[in-house]
Amino acid sequence: MQLTDLTAGRLLDGYRKGEFSPVEVTGQALERARRIQPEVNAFVRLTEEDALARARESEARWRRGEPAGLVDGVPVTVKDILLLRGHPTLRGSRTVSERGGWEEDAPPVARLREHGAVFLGKTTTPEYGWKGVTDSPLTGITRNPHDRTRTAGGSSGGSGAAVALGAGPLSLGTDGGGSIRIPAAFCGIFGLKPTYGRVPLYPASAFGTLSHTGPMTRDAADAALLLDVIGAPDPRDWSALPAAPGSFTEALRSGVHGLRVAYSPSLGGQVAVRPAVAAAVRRAVAALADLGAYVVEADPDFTDPVDAFHTLWFSGAARLTESFSPHRRQLLDPGLREICAQGARTSALEYLAAVDVRMNLGRRMGRFHERYDLLVTPTLPVTAFEAGVEVPAGSVFRRWTGWTPFTYPFNLTQQPAATVPVGTDGDGLPVGMQIVAARHRDDLVLRAAHALYEAEAASAPPAPPVAA
Repeated sequence: MQLTDLTAGRLLDGYRKGEFSPVEVTGQALERARRIQPEVNAFVRLTEEDALARARESEARWRRGEPAGLVDGVPVTVKDILLLRGHPTLRGSRTVSERGGWEEDAPPVARLREHGAVFLGKTTTPEYGWKGVTDSPLTGITRNPHDRTRTAGGSSGGSGAAVALGAGPLSLGTDGGGSIRIPAAFCGIFGLKPTYGRVPLYPASAFGTLSHTGPMTRDAADAALLLDVIGAPDPRDWSALPAAPGSFTEALRSGVHGLRVAYSPSLGGQVAVRPAVAAAVRRAVAALADLGAYVVEADPDFTDPVDAFHTLWFSGAARLTESFSPHRRQLLDPGLREICAQGARTSALEYLAAVDVRMNLGRRMGRFHERYDLLVTPTLPVTAFEAGVEVPAGSVFRRWTGWTPFTYPFNLTQQPAATVPVGTDGDGLPVGMQIVAARHRDDLVLRAAHALYEAEAASAPPAPPVAA
């Protein structure tokens, strides 16, 4: 048995029964991380010494029958946007110095530490998480587990690749326009962007309330477990929600029978979806109906809000780099430098007009969810394309938002949205299906995803052999 193939839930069961120990599991996970790194480039750094020390402490607690929390001894990776105490957080940028105390954990990292998690290392991100693929001047290109010539997606691409290839079953990602869902879909794993504020964030993102933090995992049950840990208030985030009224893990048992599901294959014809993607999603939608959901084909009432998203996103980037010297600015990814310049030209009135679009979109989706519990779409209209570029070859779009029209609208509305692996295309590349619910109904998203896993309508496609 390869311990690297097990979910967090299965690892915890094995610890409880004494079948294996956190030290064994951590050792295998670190070995797997080292093996995949040369080909896939999922990590900025491994924190091996700290990981093994925490694993030994966890092993002692399990032997006493006194685990520290819900994920004691489970290996976790952390996107290098989030603070991990004692280790630099470089955000994919040569503009960030490794010097400094690095004395704080980000809120979800702090909760994981309290619950006994073992931190394997920091995963790769594009510079400051600005785009939907993962390459940066600092760390180079992160590649897809299923085809090393393809992108892992982004901006949480390192986390997606690490989970898919067994370097820890749990990872923390961030999502400002799809950055959890894009790499999760491309890598064939589960990814959840929770309701904004469900997982506190500190320091605050330069991209403001577009940016969410959430789980990237093997399946929905592991994501629910992780959300039970990290979905707790933190005084450093003034916009954090109060504690959830119940356990997300417990909510999984309720299934989908009777839920009202709107299936929108192309957002009312606004998106051209590749046939293999459309077919895989349609099969998963049929499975939801077979499980007892009431499914109808219906589109949400909005037009593409990309211009408003760009105004908010590019302005955030400009604010992030506003104080940079000319020399420091030249160190940036050229694409990031370009959107910063564009954002710096945005007026306050243009920014507020984008906020108006956002508020109207939120109102429309609020009304939509009076009629439907869930909205289901493809996560992306394409599967993973060539690595090292922002858009696929031959694309008419210059920016990554051109091929992510299903993801960023729900950052504007702050709704929970997840991607579930539902098949592959003709090249064996994963296809993801997106499940969206009204704000604060993360439980419904997780219930539907878990039901698909239980029915074997959702599953991670097999990854290729790991390099020797």
